[in-house]
Amino acid sequence: HQLRLIETLSARALELAIFTAGRTGEVLGARWDEIDLDAALWTIPADRMKAGREHIVPLTAPALAMLRELPRLEASPFVFPGGNPKKPLSNMAMSMLLRRMGHDDVTTHGFRSSFRTWASECTTFPREIAELALAHQVGSDVERSYNRTTLLERRRALADAWAAFCSGPHTDNVVTLKSAVMA
Repeated sequence: HQLRLIETLSARALELAIFTAGRTGEVLGARWDEIDLDAALWTIPADRMKAGREHIVPLTAPALAMLRELPRLEASPFVFPGGNPKKPLSNMAMSMLLRRMGHDDVTTHGFRSSFRTWASECTTFPREIAELALAHQVGSDVERSYNRTTLLERRRALADAWAAFCSGPHTDNVVTLKSAVMA
């Protein structure tokens, strides 16, 4: 919630990284022509992916709302343009934001780890859904040659659950203490 109060592009980039469990480079290099707001999809081309394969990311309601609020610079194809509109924000933009927020112990990549741990410990989604959401390879070469689905709709459900977890109040671990009256 603290992040939402900061009105900078680096804060919005970090939000997108958190909601999509995306890598820093993928998020900062995002281009408007990769994002389909109507279909709620972000298609990251293979040449921008670590594994060299296109990755389709379902966009949640909070991510879509944030993207719709962003200004679009005519001179830039980037969702998060840097000082030079022909280039994206620096790959240090989100790290520096976290540092300014007093979170020196937090990394952008750590949100990917948090997503994966949350998916394992707090949901019943199968392992392969979480791994595909992170654009990790699942199964052997033979399995992948036969199973070509991206499980997009199941990943969308996982993304929606993650967005609700990130956006909602967390009262499941709060204990109400009653004050004791001393006699």
